[in-house]
Amino acid sequence: MRFGVLGTGHWARAVHATALAEHPSAELVGVWGRDLARAKAFGAEFDVPGHADVDALLAEVDAVAIALPPDVQAPLAVRAAEAGKHLLLEKPIALDVAGADRVVDAVRAAGVASVVFFTFRFQTATSTWLTQAARTQLAGGSGSWLSSLAGTPFAASPWRQEHGALWDIGPHALSLLVPALGPVVAVQATAGLRDTVHLALTHGSGAASTVTLSHTVAPMSTGIEFYVHGDAGRLVLLPEVDEPVAAFQVAVDELTAAAVAGGVHPCDAGFGRDVVAVLAAAARALGSGCREPVGE
Repeated sequence: MRFGVLGTGHWARAVHATALAEHPSAELVGVWGRDLARAKAFGAEFDVPGHADVDALLAEVDAVAIALPPDVQAPLAVRAAEAGKHLLLEKPIALDVAGADRVVDAVRAAGVASVVFFTFRFQTATSTWLTQAARTQLAGGSGSWLSSLAGTPFAASPWRQEHGALWDIGPHALSLLVPALGPVVAVQATAGLRDTVHLALTHGSGAASTVTLSHTVAPMSTGIEFYVHGDAGRLVLLPEVDEPVAAFQVAVDELTAAAVAGGVHPCDAGFGRDVVAVLAAAARALGSGCREPVGE
């Protein structure tokens, strides 16, 4: 499958393009960026053309891998789907439900395959954890992702600065707890220091879970842990954050398989849309101080 990368930032270079360039059966054929000089410089690193005309790149590829801010990603994803290109998207797929709905509608109308790169979902440890969870009568779960963006390539990201940990790493938490415990139907939320948020999720299964997210803790306080609990005890997952290239290559394989088979991937744009709906409800709950239903 011939891929184009949309985006020229750190994640596009270090993960998307690197994974595609090293992939045994996918081919990186070009990159697109809003700044032509930057796109050409990026492309030169991988010996592919850099484009400022997105339609020129779309004409050369079977699929696009998008590494752009969510509000930029959503309209370009619609454009690529309408051009018949398969989509490997970043999370969140949009910053509001309406934008996410437009992506889903375009994917379904065009009949293209889509996969959202929830990094942990493409790791063997997570697959094993979810398989074990599916065999257990679960009562609830919890997740905590405490991080510090200070000094990282993401520290100056405008959309992360504006929307915080809820919208950046909240999708990853939901990508684990939703398949384990079922769809979220309501959210309560409380703000902590700086961008820290605490969520209480009610799942349609009757289970409940809690999530704490932050990009602004002290460096010595960072860490990630998720667990679900039920009649077989507690199942703990400590996700791996240091091997995104390998996980992205798995996502490429699974997008290719979905495109060939015409199937729907568990982490497709529709699932990405449901994640956006939960995040939107959480944002409303932070503002209202009330329990907010998802999807209303």
